[in-house]
Amino acid sequence: MPKSMHSYRSVDDYDGDDDGSLAQQERDDTISSTTPTSPMATFRLPRQMRGSDHDLARSRENLNERSRLLGHPHGQASRSYSSLPATTPDTPRPGQKRHNAQLPTSSRMRSSRAGSFSHAFSQRLVNALGERRTGLEESMHSAKASLWQDHRVWYDQFTSTDWVHDNIADAYRVKALRSRRDFRGRILAWFDGAQGWILVALIGVLTAVCAYFVNTTETTLFDWKEGYCEKQWSLSRKPCCQGATMCEDWVHWSKVIRSDRLDVIHTQYGFFVLSVVVLSLASCLLTLTTKTIIPSAISLATLDEDLGAEVQRRLPEDDDDYDGKRVISPESRFQEAQLRPPMVYYSAAGSGVAEVKVILSGFVLHGYLGVRTLIIKTLALVLSVASGLSLGKEGPYVHIATCIGNITCRIFSKYSDNDGKRREILSASAASGVAVAFGAPIGGVLFSLEEVSYYFPSKTLFRTFFCCIAAALSLKFLDPYGTKKIVLFEVRYHLDWKFFELATFIFTGAVGGVLGALFIKASRIWARTFRRIPVIKKYPLLEVLLVALVTGLVSFWNRYTKLPVTELLFELASPCDTYTDSGDGLCPTVEHIPSVLKVLFIAFVIKACLTVVTFGIKVPAGIYVPSMVVGGLAGRFIGHSVQLVAFHYGSLGIFSECSPDDAPGTCLVPGVYALVAAGATMTGVTRLTITLAVILFELTGSLDHVLPFSLGILVAKWVADAIEPLSIYDLLTDMNSYPFLDNKVRPIFTSELGDITRRVQPDHIIDISDESLVPASELRDKQRGLQITGELDGGLPIIKHGVLVGLIPAPDLQFALDKLDNEQNTLCLMSTQVDWAAGREPHGEESQTLYDPSDFTPYIDPAPVSLDAHSPMDLVYECFVKLGLRYICVLRDGKFAGLVHKKSFVKYMKELERNEKKHGAF
Repeated sequence: MPKSMHSYRSVDDYDGDDDGSLAQQERDDTISSTTPTSPMATFRLPRQMRGSDHDLARSRENLNERSRLLGHPHGQASRSYSSLPATTPDTPRPGQKRHNAQLPTSSRMRSSRAGSFSHAFSQRLVNALGERRTGLEESMHSAKASLWQDHRVWYDQFTSTDWVHDNIADAYRVKALRSRRDFRGRILAWFDGAQGWILVALIGVLTAVCAYFVNTTETTLFDWKEGYCEKQWSLSRKPCCQGATMCEDWVHWSKVIRSDRLDVIHTQYGFFVLSVVVLSLASCLLTLTTKTIIPSAISLATLDEDLGAEVQRRLPEDDDDYDGKRVISPESRFQEAQLRPPMVYYSAAGSGVAEVKVILSGFVLHGYLGVRTLIIKTLALVLSVASGLSLGKEGPYVHIATCIGNITCRIFSKYSDNDGKRREILSASAASGVAVAFGAPIGGVLFSLEEVSYYFPSKTLFRTFFCCIAAALSLKFLDPYGTKKIVLFEVRYHLDWKFFELATFIFTGAVGGVLGALFIKASRIWARTFRRIPVIKKYPLLEVLLVALVTGLVSFWNRYTKLPVTELLFELASPCDTYTDSGDGLCPTVEHIPSVLKVLFIAFVIKACLTVVTFGIKVPAGIYVPSMVVGGLAGRFIGHSVQLVAFHYGSLGIFSECSPDDAPGTCLVPGVYALVAAGATMTGVTRLTITLAVILFELTGSLDHVLPFSLGILVAKWVADAIEPLSIYDLLTDMNSYPFLDNKVRPIFTSELGDITRRVQPDHIIDISDESLVPASELRDKQRGLQITGELDGGLPIIKHGVLVGLIPAPDLQFALDKLDNEQNTLCLMSTQVDWAAGREPHGEESQTLYDPSDFTPYIDPAPVSLDAHSPMDLVYECFVKLGLRYICVLRDGKFAGLVHKKSFVKYMKELERNEKKHGAF
């Protein structure tokens, strides 16, 4: 046995009479060349090949806004996530100085020479391992505080956050702040409480400014497809003609290019198609600049609403999570991961609502909410909406507003350094996006509560409401629509609904639910057939070109497909004041209703097909308003049909209030049916309920029609759930294999925690039964094993005689190891005493070199959450959902029996759902 190991084993027999000789012996033994290395050292990659070193070098050379999303830089270095290592993803190696919050002596901490122990350190080592405890009890409280106040390593890409640690850290921060009783302390405490209100107010204003820019710019570009304003080229048609449909100041392109070979209509047609294609390609090219490559070691399928992504699932019998007898080695897993091709995604594509929802649940997507994504998505959204494709801007507004919230959180360290607190602000930001999109601040609050937020306390609810009001007021002053209104469109119904219409409202809601569910299925079928063609999959620009070309060729000839989606929805929902005999409008007389039904049906088919093929292309695109437009066309069709039946069968008792001699508008309002079907279809696609009912109420301002809207939405939700259980965003979350634990749907469990617990592997634990000193090389091998198996946010349990005494997270372990200069000849102290953390801090006139980096005690969690192996799975579910844990340690008869990660639990739940569906089919 090496001398160094023997000397530390004999420390229990130390009688306290020979301090100097023992300290000198410890120093000599620690730096001795005979210090043993780990038996697994041969499997390690060379130190100079560590991904953390390469990432740090890149981040210093090319610092950009994608460097961090939910963390903060350490020291001088900041990690860039624009490109991850081609092999195993790694935690960046920070600088020599580690950030410590509210730690009075942290500024005096310096890294000492690796592999050496001072006299004071050896004395503290004796106190920790031996029987001496004098003086340490007094520093117990400060030790616990330093454990939680010390910032951990920022979260790795595609890992989950530790809500418990963030909450405890914030509690100690608040306690330290309130401990000051002087005037300055009170001012600081007041300012600390005001920071959240300042942030949400700023976010609301900036979101409104961004929405104003998008609305005004895309309207002008959209009208440029037909002509331009002669008196001022930057004006759209409506301001140019002062609200009129046409005027002399608005010049069509057919007049600009005078050719005898082409008539007026074909010239306009050519310019229209060319404009649609050019604007769409420009938007796609901008979106493609946000390309991000994910290494094959990370098992994800898609990140930008690509329903055609290939999901590779392993059977339960092939997974060691379910087979306790056969264990796949880390090297085999790593080799299997390398065989998978890397996945490419574009952070500016799609709406981003699903990703925002997952981020708010505690998942880390670096760069997805950065400045670069914000700028590119805003510009690309202007071009995509102006092109006339069947897409909306309301969903991307949620992503853009969340980007603004994430960026503004960097102003205050209270939110930039704590991911749990940051997500409270992000919840308010997402709500402000809906508030400016529909002009519905209350609907925005309910959207955040119902759809995207995972943790939504009452304090966050009030701040979210304040943020939405600030956004709505700012938009009111900016007046992007030129109507002094903030709503997307405003309609007023003066005629109340009849009693016989209740049945038709229920039928309309059922139709909307069927359309929403069928849209999800059609989008998935289209993506898994057309989008998996090798050429289309390799060149996403080609798909955008084809979709834009088809949209331009088909949309021009039908008035309702040519209009912008917001204007079309406004026309469909508007009541009729005057009626035309020509039959080309939405307010026909009774004899012209059949011709209007024909036009509406053609527009419905075209718009539905274009919406299906457009969803998922690589441009910023929302699905909210396009789904409402499809439903609005169907609802208007149903409304005119009921109107026609009521006049033809007016002699029946139920239609007695409809007289054939009166105007069609005196019986019923087809616009109400359009809005009911629009809300029902959007419910079928997104499964929003209360939020949509409130948004429709804020758009109409009619209390009389809240009941029809709510009734249609309820029926649509029930029908859509029966046809397709998942919403469009739930489907994307499931396909992406996000570790998203749904807190709204609770499965039925019949098993225990021990059923999903893998057996303990020696390379996944740290055994300190004989020694509290572990070779650094052995710890490096264990940390590498966690990375190879993909457990970037896992940890290594610390075991003593079979009993769990602590746990060190994998990122913290790598952080501590990276601070060592000589891993091969260093022994690391893994003390299990909570009060030992106080010993690492120098006090009084002690030298700055007393701190030794080989002391890993500050990084150890001395009280990891543990459950017995016989705990019911319902309790495990509640712990993960309510506490936000990343892992749960499993005990059997008081002994450590394994560790269950949140990702493993989510994986188990997905397998459980698939088995239930399989057995239910039979």
